[in-house]
Amino acid sequence: KNAIVLETGCKGMDIEIREFITYLHNRKRTSHNTEVSYQRDLKKMAAYFEERGIYDIRDVGELELEGYLSYMERGQFASSTISRNVASIRALFQYLHQEGRIEKDTSLELKKRLPEILSVDEVDRLLKQPNRTTPKGIRDSAMLELLYATGMRVSELLRLSMEDINLQLGYVICRDEGKERVIPIGNVCKIAMEKYLDEAREKFVKENETEILF
Repeated sequence: KNAIVLETGCKGMDIEIREFITYLHNRKRTSHNTEVSYQRDLKKMAAYFEERGIYDIRDVGELELEGYLSYMERGQFASSTISRNVASIRALFQYLHQEGRIEKDTSLELKKRLPEILSVDEVDRLLKQPNRTTPKGIRDSAMLELLYATGMRVSELLRLSMEDINLQLGYVICRDEGKERVIPIGNVCKIAMEKYLDEAREKFVKENETEILF
């Protein structure tokens, strides 16, 4: 009952993504957080290709995938974020190849450029570790979810102030070496952040003592 539901009227690669998420839920029995992660990464990939006029997953070859990987690297995404995205892409393409939807798994070469990194399932288990019944666990959960949702560095996370996060509109402003970027966050991260601000932050920071978020 917790399967991810994508919007109706799918276009472009959304159909393949929807079928893949359904496969994960029904056949692999993956957790809700894992499904959310895969969906987020793959829709980001689809949006990138659609902006470049590629709407059919069968038109995404090795060169196109390498271009997407280079785009993420140029965008200074954290290596963990890039690796997670590549893992999501490889899982999708492996599924499509197994199902006979594509003739060749063009994602195989991407693995050669990956550093050693946690798998999506390992990250999912990591996110479940904090004890959300304690202030420390609520804080740690919010920090992990924010790192996972945005791909920011720990040093960037620790510099965040209260004014850098907008939960109503669902984004965080990340500042690093004079640069500023606005990063959207998903609902899972938003809920964790709301719980931290409502129930735990006051346990660590006295009122008006500092505007630092964590």
